[in-house]
Amino acid sequence: MYKDQTRVLVVEDEPAQLEVLAYNLEAEGFCVSRARDGEEAILVIAEDAPDIIVLDWMMPNISGIEVCRRIKSNSETRAIPVIMLSARSEEVDKVRGLETGADDYVVKPYSVIELMARVRTQLRRARPSSMGQKLEFGDIILDVETHKVTRGSNELKLGPTEFRLLTTFMERPGRVWSREHLLDRVWGRDLFVDTRTVDVHIGRLRKALAQHGGGDLVRTVRGVGYALG
Repeated sequence: MYKDQTRVLVVEDEPAQLEVLAYNLEAEGFCVSRARDGEEAILVIAEDAPDIIVLDWMMPNISGIEVCRRIKSNSETRAIPVIMLSARSEEVDKVRGLETGADDYVVKPYSVIELMARVRTQLRRARPSSMGQKLEFGDIILDVETHKVTRGSNELKLGPTEFRLLTTFMERPGRVWSREHLLDRVWGRDLFVDTRTVDVHIGRLRKALAQHGGGDLVRTVRGVGYALG
């Protein structure tokens, strides 16, 4: 079954803090994954990249700063927002965290309400469809709330799977999505679907986008996957 849930990875080595964060994020409707140190976080991200990461700085083995550096130096994961948590309140530490690539920096102890607001703020920037915003690319407008897509002055007829595919593409135009990543984002982790199914629905999406004589905006990257634009 497809799950339209935003996935948050919480990386925290203190069990009590980890559970408090996970509980509050799940109460907000997010799907939460947990990692108890930097090494486990890197493995989780490689296996199933989340939509946003809440990352503690001070951890054994691999620090949060090093995890953040690796995330932001990898083309596959650099667009994932990272909120750094730290007891270090000095300005120089905050600057170091942000220069490493963190998208936000929250000092401990923090307000849970404020942290949830910061998570939503970062998601609005990285995955606007999760916040119900309209997406635009060229002459295409996708309205998540009304489930309508227009190209120019024409409304396009898309099936639910093609709608989710287009939403994924329009959130990150130019990004090349592998078939496996599209399966995970569009069909969901809990449903087995053959990668050839992706090709079938990409074909349907292309046909829908060309309904009124529009050009083909979906680009095939041979041996890798698909991209918009």
